[in-house]
Amino acid sequence: MTMTSPVGLSVTLRLRMGAHDAHYAGELVDGARVLALFGDAATELLIRLDGDEGLFRAYDMVEFLAPVYAGDYLEVRGVLTAVGTTSRRMEFEARKVVANLRDKGAPASAAGLVEPAVVVCRARGTCVVPKPLQRITPFAAAEIAPEAILTAALVGAEVTRDQTPHLPITAQEIADEAARCREAGAAVVHLHVRNPDGTPSQATALFQEAIDRIRAKTDVIVQTSTGGAVGMSVDERAGPLGCQPEMATLNCGTLNFGADVFVNTRSQIRDLAQRIRASGSMPELECYEVGHIDEALTLAGEGLLTPPLHFQFVLGVPGGIGAREPIIQFMAAQIPRGATWGVAAVGRHQKPMTEAALRLGGHARVGIEDNIYLAKGVLAEGSAPLVRQAADYARSIGRTPVEPGRARSLLGLEKGP
Repeated sequence: MTMTSPVGLSVTLRLRMGAHDAHYAGELVDGARVLALFGDAATELLIRLDGDEGLFRAYDMVEFLAPVYAGDYLEVRGVLTAVGTTSRRMEFEARKVVANLRDKGAPASAAGLVEPAVVVCRARGTCVVPKPLQRITPFAAAEIAPEAILTAALVGAEVTRDQTPHLPITAQEIADEAARCREAGAAVVHLHVRNPDGTPSQATALFQEAIDRIRAKTDVIVQTSTGGAVGMSVDERAGPLGCQPEMATLNCGTLNFGADVFVNTRSQIRDLAQRIRASGSMPELECYEVGHIDEALTLAGEGLLTPPLHFQFVLGVPGGIGAREPIIQFMAAQIPRGATWGVAAVGRHQKPMTEAALRLGGHARVGIEDNIYLAKGVLAEGSAPLVRQAADYARSIGRTPVEPGRARSLLGLEKGP
């Protein structure tokens, strides 16, 4: 696979802790031994990237999470998260995959697999390779853009108040949540609306009311859905375009959508593309499969889309493409130079795929439309906490969540709110 950036490059080491590694009573291994393994992973990353061993400058986070004993096998993974002129930021994780049993009555040599593996240590740090020591690398040496656009998906068409009491339904509730998300770091609001009974709607009047209330409170880019809910006609789905939003989604293919089928025939896609253009909106190209990228590029070739193009990779929908970091890398490699891309992942995939997208130089969408939990078993109190979590991670790897004005410039939007 050809990578457009070295960010995301990873290495994995597996090593058995021997008796010589035990430092404390009970054959407990010193935590410094694990950090030494992280250093080995960092060195290999630097050699692969720069052809030089480099220098480990500092750790800015270390967490020891579980004990390690002689006889344990550790699997250590290091991943490159940001690349500067001479600095290379990395994240590390060590997992115990095999352990000596140490059970009474069991032979001293008894051991077994640890399933699931236990995370024993995590860390984050920075290495440096002076410019004169950086040699030819197989990568393009492209640096990750320091700015990131975060989108908040506030409502959706499927989440209900029974699932979370924090779902905004009225126009004022939506506007209030949009303002909270803006404060948390979002530049874009992805918008669905609901009827008073909570059922999904694509009515122009409901969208206009919500947009007007949002505009009265905040300057976010409003991106309306033309996907609506499964089963809606194209005419119904196009309702929000009557509001002439700054952005509107364009779904680029049919797929199995859970137990349903989300139908987007090629003629329907072209119909909606023409309607989006007529409304003066910028399309966000929703891609649930790799083939949807090809369809979007075909639309551009037919003159139905005008650059700059913005793609959204929607991952983890049952029936669509899976939520895995190599998939993001592959999809990002398919889009043309000058285009931008982001990731929206559903359910438990939202947080890890958001972080992967940010590490790989993309943008990200979070919010309770796609995922109602801030952590396992902990409901997010609206979309703002999810935005804040993503914004904090972006800053931790050297990327700054941009304000709406800057997002408009990065996306190539010609008009403001």
